[in-house]
Amino acid sequence: MASLIRDPNGRKRIQFTDGDKTRRTIRLGKVPVKAAESFLIRVEELISNNIVGKAPDASLSSWLAELPDSSYEILVSVALVPRREVSQSLSLGELLSRFFETVDVKDSSLVRMRQVEKSLNQHFGNDHMIEDTTLADAESWRKSLKEHGYANATISRYVRYARQFFRWGMDHSYTKVNPFTQLKAGTQTNPARGVFIDQQKIAQVIDVAPDAEWQLLIALSRYGGLRVPSEALELRWADVDWDRERIRARSPKTEHHEGKGDRFVPIFTELRGYLLEVFEQADTGNEFVISRYRKGANLNTHMRRLIQRAGLEPWPRTWHNLRASRQSELASRFPLHTVCAWMGNTKAIAAGHYLQTTDADWERATGRDANPKLNRASVDKRGAKSGAHGAQKAAQHTAASPCDDSQHVMQTDRKQRVMREYAKAGVDTQTDPMGRAGLEPATLAFSMRCSTN
Repeated sequence: MASLIRDPNGRKRIQFTDGDKTRRTIRLGKVPVKAAESFLIRVEELISNNIVGKAPDASLSSWLAELPDSSYEILVSVALVPRREVSQSLSLGELLSRFFETVDVKDSSLVRMRQVEKSLNQHFGNDHMIEDTTLADAESWRKSLKEHGYANATISRYVRYARQFFRWGMDHSYTKVNPFTQLKAGTQTNPARGVFIDQQKIAQVIDVAPDAEWQLLIALSRYGGLRVPSEALELRWADVDWDRERIRARSPKTEHHEGKGDRFVPIFTELRGYLLEVFEQADTGNEFVISRYRKGANLNTHMRRLIQRAGLEPWPRTWHNLRASRQSELASRFPLHTVCAWMGNTKAIAAGHYLQTTDADWERATGRDANPKLNRASVDKRGAKSGAHGAQKAAQHTAASPCDDSQHVMQTDRKQRVMREYAKAGVDTQTDPMGRAGLEPATLAFSMRCSTN
């Protein structure tokens, strides 16, 4: 009826199908096996009672009554029990404490959530009642983040987490309002931190790496598009399919999404040599591809040192920009849906956080990728002809520049100059208005010759 699933990371979850044939999942987190099995028994009792419409017996009712709010709300979320009535409002500190008792997220996400918890408590105070929180209060908190120098992307993330906290409070009847819903979050992207790292630069960094495993770590990110450290450190030799030239990338970041726990990535030409070298050096029985830097190594700090050792300036988002550079590179050669499948993200995420405009894009747009010696006078095979045509047009434009205003203005100006020249020569334009040259003699000398004949 219900199954207990033990994930490789130590977390436990219960899966079952309710009376409406809806598949449900209860995430227990990292709890002892016996505790998970005991919880499973009670869940099966609740499922059976709901199917036949039977009320819980005394033993089950007592167990439900003694459950802490956090555990009880897990059962509420999968429609096994009705919601408890809340008799009083909670303080901000109490709301956040109860939220973190139930939340089941990645360790990295938990760290970021805790940062937002600390920020909210510092700004409002632990004893601040959540029902008293207004939109103006939320805006004041957001403004304080800006004044403390937080980047726009960080502020956006903080606002979204605050919304999540209060939305959870509403779902669990701890509050009737969520003042952060109307608070503008802003974008979580920061184009200024996106840098394309070309293959020449990354080759310089790989050259100064201390050993083959470090070189492979860099190559897995820049040429394989793997997340570092999570996916690169999870890579096992059993995941490397030499015959089909692909590797299986296990993704702790996306494993909680149905069918998104892993993906397959080609062993790209640029990656193959680094992978083979580590394979040849690996000790018999090694499970993981990267075995030396699995624990206690701050890969980001070490990577920045290698970049400096290579004579380069460290770029922001050290590993992410390597992965983003690879996705941008591949997107110019393969359909985007294929690249996203290899990279393990969506088109929307790729467009917002990964894809970059590169120098190669500009070179293709101007034709310089096919002929680096191109200049302004010759842009293609017709360059000589088009250049000559352009020069001719430029010369014509320069010679005709007095005509720019209008034909009428040009004629008026010429008449005035001719009349001034007549006056200087003593010619009466009233008695001799027209010379033999016509209305507008070409030159004063020619006009005077005509008048004396």
